[in-house]
Amino acid sequence: MGGGCGADTTPPPPHISGPLGSALSSRYGARPVVMVGGLLSGLGFLLGAFATSLFHLYLSVGLLAGLGWALVFTPSLGAVSCYYPTRSSMATGFAMAGASISGLALGPLTPILLDTYGWRGSLLLLAALSFNLMVAGALFRPLEAPNPPSRPPISRKQGGLRSLLHHGPFLRYSLAFILVDAGYYVPHIHGAARVLEVGCDDGGAGLVMAATAAADGVGRVVSGLMASHPSSSLLRHLFGLGYGFCAGAVVPLQFTGVAEVVGDGRLLHAMGLMQMFESVGSLMGAPLAGWLRDLTGDFKASFFAAGAFLFAGSLLILTLPSFFHSTRRHDGVLDPVSKGLENPSVPLSAPN
Repeated sequence: MGGGCGADTTPPPPHISGPLGSALSSRYGARPVVMVGGLLSGLGFLLGAFATSLFHLYLSVGLLAGLGWALVFTPSLGAVSCYYPTRSSMATGFAMAGASISGLALGPLTPILLDTYGWRGSLLLLAALSFNLMVAGALFRPLEAPNPPSRPPISRKQGGLRSLLHHGPFLRYSLAFILVDAGYYVPHIHGAARVLEVGCDDGGAGLVMAATAAADGVGRVVSGLMASHPSSSLLRHLFGLGYGFCAGAVVPLQFTGVAEVVGDGRLLHAMGLMQMFESVGSLMGAPLAGWLRDLTGDFKASFFAAGAFLFAGSLLILTLPSFFHSTRRHDGVLDPVSKGLENPSVPLSAPN
């Protein structure tokens, strides 16, 4: 498969264990789940440093650390929406910008660590860094998401994962991001190789990827600020801004847009389940792009295919009921009455 040099600015992909993180967070709260996730991710890197075969790395760094990240990522996003219910887009944008900052920092730092300490020493340092997630998780305040006075309590049955599997708009929203992720990660993984292919040197490739990470972070913050306007439809911003400004704009709008599709009551479960669905696209896109590169001899077809996946995902968002109107009141809170989300007479299986 095609590869390349340059800074690794790849953002964290969706996790197949997302539903587990959301279920545990709903049961025990975000704080203990994030702390356990930090412990598992640190242990994964620590054990990986003593691996004697590739299979050991699959189990430690791939399985154990990956499970830890899933237990950190989904509850953390849910906590952000819980702490800032009226400004969740802006808060998510600032929170997710941290991933771009770490990608910008670790990109040039990782080769230095490898040259200085070797891959085992580098994994030990990453383990020490990951263990700090336990400290970050301990700082989470146990806070319940406030229910507006007009909303009756949400039943356990209504908020469960099973109802989401019969929710037509949610399934289309998830399919849209399966397609988006099939194209989203291609420039991050194969971008440096494409830059080298058009004639730049390693330094130029590194600068391009660093600029990509910086633009990604700015896009996350700016799109979150713009989408926090209470009269705007998050899904409309996602369609127009996410693909016109920069890829980073997709991230905060994606997770806050889930609330407009399923409502606040099923938000955490929906985020976890959507991440599991998305992992299909994120795992498929980069290998497909590499295969097209090997087949055709360059990355042109690979990037055309990535763009086609992104375009197809954005068109699918047009079919969602909330695209042409906002379901948020002027105070920024979702209006469940307009969608019938909290009406007991409305069936859990949303209309297609």
